[in-house]
Amino acid sequence: MDIITIGDGMITFDPSVKGPLRYVDGFKRKIGGAELNVMIGCARLGLQAGWISRLGKDEFGRHILNTVRGEGIDVSEVKLIEGYPTSLNFKEVHASGDSKTFYYRHKSPTETFNSNDLPIDYIKRAKILHVTGVFPAILEQNRQVILEAIKIAKDNGVKVSLDPNIRLKLWSKEEARQTLQSYLPYVDFLLTGREELEILFDTEDEERFIKELQKYDFSQVIMKDGAVGSSFLENNRFVNVPGFPVKKVVDTVGAGDGFDAAFLYGVIQDWPVEKSIQLANAVGAMVVQVEGDNEGLPYLEDVEVFLGARENIER
Repeated sequence: MDIITIGDGMITFDPSVKGPLRYVDGFKRKIGGAELNVMIGCARLGLQAGWISRLGKDEFGRHILNTVRGEGIDVSEVKLIEGYPTSLNFKEVHASGDSKTFYYRHKSPTETFNSNDLPIDYIKRAKILHVTGVFPAILEQNRQVILEAIKIAKDNGVKVSLDPNIRLKLWSKEEARQTLQSYLPYVDFLLTGREELEILFDTEDEERFIKELQKYDFSQVIMKDGAVGSSFLENNRFVNVPGFPVKKVVDTVGAGDGFDAAFLYGVIQDWPVEKSIQLANAVGAMVVQVEGDNEGLPYLEDVEVFLGARENIER
């Protein structure tokens, strides 16, 4: 595997109309999950991706498993669990493209997964282990699962990527800060946003959280900042790589996941950081123009057309 992840998979119900969820009477069934979205993005860009997870042994679980397998992602470490329903979420989408998410994920099939179930050899064979703050926020036991996984990775020369992806509907700022800070000594690539850095280090002062970041041995720290683009930490400051203009934002969900996938693609290709970020910014801009958590994640040739590196021939 080029890259693997550990995380929940969910059925996502997207509303048929925009506005408050209480007035929505129709939904489209899709699949989602932060870590899963990243693997879908990686697979479409051409990487060999793998997913470690647990799903309910029900029709929704089978649907997710079959869909993910169809994307070319290795699912040998995904198990269907009897007696646990596959997690659900319902999205509320506003005219601006902003959205809210309502989770129904207890009891989660991932409750049956613990540190003893970690596939050590599977992790050892990967180039990158990508984790987020979502999985440890779902259940307290998941926090130890991720900690053990990233320790296994570091002990075996596997790079670790972390997107804090802090969801305050799932845990408090204090829980997120304590847990994610315990992961930072093992992280090579920190892919975050400004607000998440402020939560991680309990400060809105950029100079202060830069000083905190310098205590760790990161290969790269990337700060995502929406339409502004994103920045990488170099010589005590963040250096901006501009984003791409978007005519209309349709749905912002999944843009950060697409960014992560594209940046890590660049890492595996051994690209300079600026080139990796440019690709990631492009993917993020493409994703927000499509409804759905992962429907907008592009194939590599689509990004090349977007960047003007490939001619788009329609007929």
